[in-house]
Amino acid sequence: MGVIEILKKQERQAGIQQGIEKGIQKERARAEAEKLAEKLDSALEFKKMGVAVADIAKALGLTVDQVNAL
Repeated sequence: MGVIEILKKQERQAGIQQGIEKGIQKERARAEAEKLAEKLDSALEFKKMGVAVADIAKALGLTVDQVNAL
């Protein structure tokens, strides 16, 4: 195998690795967005029930501003 073939193989492997890493980052961001959406849905329900905003924020790991915005 010549130098050019070795370099091409290394470039392909690097490209594949970059694609995998990008996919992992994309999936992680999607999962975090879903988790936040679930927390906000729960916060809204608690807010409708009359639970104090500070208590909701503390229990769900949100900021008071996030809960107030609902």
